[in-house]
Order: sequence, then C-alpha cells, then structure tokens
Amino acid sequence: MDLENKTIIITGASSGIGATAATLFARAGANLVLGARRSSELERVAAEARRQGARAVAVPGDVTDPDYADALVGLAQKDFGGLDGAFNNAGIVGDMLPASEMSVENWNDVIATNLTSAFYAAKAQIPALLHRGRGALVFTSSFVGVSNGGLSGMAAYAASKAGIIGLVKSLASDHAEAGIRVNALLPGGTVTPAGGEGNPEALAFIASLHPMKRMAAPAEIAEAALFLLSDRATFVTGSAMVVDGGISVRLA
Repeated sequence: MDLENKTIIITGASSGIGATAATLFARAGANLVLGARRSSELERVAAEARRQGARAVAVPGDVTDPDYADALVGLAQKDFGGLDGAFNNAGIVGDMLPASEMSVENWNDVIATNLTSAFYAAKAQIPALLHRGRGALVFTSSFVGVSNGGLSGMAAYAASKAGIIGLVKSLASDHAEAGIRVNALLPGGTVTPAGGEGNPEALAFIASLHPMKRMAAPAEIAEAALFLLSDRATFVTGSAMVVDGGISVRLA
C-alpha cells in the first residue's frame, strides 16, 4: 500500500488524470481531499474513492483563489490530522493561438489557472508538510513546458507549464533539507476531455506526433504521480519527470 494512511490533496480531480489518480490513490491506501470546480462530477469521484475503501472528501472550488488552497489544507488537517502530500493537477489549455492573436484575458486565465495556482498551492501546503516533518508534492506540467512537440499556438500554455518546472526546482531546493520532496510531472498527450477525448480527428493527430504513435491513458500518468508521492521515490526531488511517449524528443 504505497500511500497507506497518508493524506493527499488532488486538484483537478473531477475528470481525466485527476479522477483516475483519486481511484488509484484510494486503492493505495490514501486519505483524499479532492478539489475541482465541478461539484457533481467531483462528488462522483469521491464516492468511487470511498467504494475503494478510502476516506475521501470533495471540496468544490477554484484553484485561482488563494483562500481555496488554504481551505483544502485546513480540511486535510481538520478531518485527517495533517497533510502528507498533494498532486496539484488542475489546469487548462486555453485558446490555441499565436501570442500576437491571443487575448489578454486568455493569457491571464491560463497563467492564473496553471501557474499562479501552483504558487498558491505550495504556499498553503508547504507549512503543513513542515509541521508534519516530511512530505511530497507533485505538480502537473507538460511536455510542452520543454518542447512543443510539433504543436503550435501554445504560447500561454507552454509558458505556464515551463513556469511550473522552474517553480518546482526552486521549491525542491528550498525545502529538501526539511524532508519535503517536490517534483514536476510532464505528461504527453493523454486521452482526457482536455486532451481531445471524443474528437477522433484531434486524437489521431496528437497520437501521430508521438514516436509511440498513441496517446497515454490517464492511468499511465496517474501511476507516475503515485510513484513520486510514495516512499519508493525518497531520493527524487527537483525532477521534471517526462511521461510522454517520446514526444518531447521532437524538437520542432
């Protein structure tokens, strides 16, 4: 049981990688605090985690609100006695346009949702881990944070995901001596609502960009997050772990 009796926050937990991670982490023995905007979908994920034997609570909210980051940590402490880790997974793609054609509103929304929210999460979670004396954080970046892989129109998304990698490296350096590990997870194209699920043409195009000629299943990404949060990764910190089917080697 890789996360037995550990309390883990998951954001972006209502669908895709986050929802799959909730079920996987539940089977691994974790207590779960689940966050996302969509309350009904989030409660369904929490109910499934409870069916797997976990203690799980759903806390709907918006990761762009710093008070929400505090609320997730506060609930972990109140209901489960503390916090052991988090999978900070919430994110959006935004409009796929050249920067010169992108609206300021879209830029701000993507940066706020993907990058500024990661800062809010770290600011709320790290004091709780310091109090615990240990812990692990995983932030979902993307292969687009290091290579566009042949995609275009990703200015805001790429900037936000590259920013997460820089944030993670700084956090890891700041807190390694205190026993806190911080890592970034860089998925490739994944079959999720944000990844083109339900659009065969989009899925086929994205799959074709990967040397493996397929996209990831959400479980393949969730398994990597589980590893980074678990005690199997006790010497892994400050990493940008690529789980992308080789797409980042396409330096297009």
